[in-house]
Amino acid sequence: MANDNDNLFGGLTDTPEKDRIVTPRKRPGASNYLGNRSNKLSEIVGGDVEEKTFLWVLPERCRMWERHNRQYDLLDEQRCEDLIVGFRSQGRQEMPAIVRRVEGDPNYDYEVICGARRHWTVSYLRKNNYTQFKFLIDIRELNDEEAFRLSDIENRDKEDISDYERACDYRKALDFYYDGVQQRMADRLEVSKDWLSRFIYLADLPMPIVNAYANIFDIKAGHVRKLKPLLEDRKLKGRMLKKAEELIAEQAIRKAAEKELIKGSQIVSELAQATKLAPKSKNKKPQAVEYKVGDQKVMTVTTKGRGKVVFEIDTATGVSKDDLRKICDEAIGKIS
Repeated sequence: MANDNDNLFGGLTDTPEKDRIVTPRKRPGASNYLGNRSNKLSEIVGGDVEEKTFLWVLPERCRMWERHNRQYDLLDEQRCEDLIVGFRSQGRQEMPAIVRRVEGDPNYDYEVICGARRHWTVSYLRKNNYTQFKFLIDIRELNDEEAFRLSDIENRDKEDISDYERACDYRKALDFYYDGVQQRMADRLEVSKDWLSRFIYLADLPMPIVNAYANIFDIKAGHVRKLKPLLEDRKLKGRMLKKAEELIAEQAIRKAAEKELIKGSQIVSELAQATKLAPKSKNKKPQAVEYKVGDQKVMTVTTKGRGKVVFEIDTATGVSKDDLRKICDEAIGKIS
């Protein structure tokens, strides 16, 4: 790793000149105009300007950090369209990716801490007739916790990374760097514990619910407010998981038929609705069966509620007791 003196005098000595970019980085309070070369050198010596060396490297010599917060395999032309257009227009990558050196791996020299989309875009362009493109990197000395925080700061407000990707990154970091203590992690990230808790819970959603969504971009941190209290009830959770399996099947059918998939907000609504029991009918009429002897209606048997049966016998018909006993036995036989 280059030290401060290496950066000050032009970067790494083993890097070809054509693959180095040395840029002045002004410290707060420095003048907006550097003047001539002698003035520039005096500002460097005086501490108003810090020289920073960026390198052009082959993207295949860089691997993704295993704890990178973006799922690299989900990157495609659509998610990187803005960078593809920008790189083609500018003729190169303008913003360097942040990397650190790799030791003991003959296949790679660096691992990417911030800049997965930039790496994917350069790799894509090189495979599609833009072989002159190289990957611009800024080498840093970072431990894992510092790398995590730097990556989080760069991507926290970006819309091209999903809430679910960010949540999974936070969930792993909580155990890796902060011993599972959310308040400690929140303090390091300078966020509220409640804000962080929503993302941690999002990462802990049961996989059937995650898979019910059309894609991970549909999974929003705000969905936790509605799902969490329902999932904490064992019975309601069971109903939600059953509904999630049904939604997974329906999404597959829609996808095969090239129909619009169910959106994230609707997924949440249907999962919540599955926890509610069907309302009982308030105006359900009692079931009644009439019994006759000849043409005369002699008895009516009515079911009223669970386990309750009412016999109504018309004694004015003059029917014999033997006939009444027969129809009563017949009714009782049907009940049992």
